[in-house]
Amino acid sequence: MSPEERELLNRSVKLAEENNEMLHSMHRSLRLQRIMSIVYWVFIIGSAIGAYYIIAPYLNQLKSLYESGAGDVLRNINNMPR
Repeated sequence: MSPEERELLNRSVKLAEENNEMLHSMHRSLRLQRIMSIVYWVFIIGSAIGAYYIIAPYLNQLKSLYESGAGDVLRNINNMPR
């Protein structure tokens, strides 16, 4: 093998190693991005569900207040003389 061929082979090996390093780095970055995306959506959905459970009693109370108030108004309208 001539010195020129050996030099080309060494350069090719060096480039292949650098490419392999970059690919591994990109793979790690993609994996981290996926994990962070999952954590993000779990946080968003969990916050929404948690907020619902915190606010649900107040919503139910408002709902019952509205239903009782609307029922009284409808009964009063039906009982009005014509």
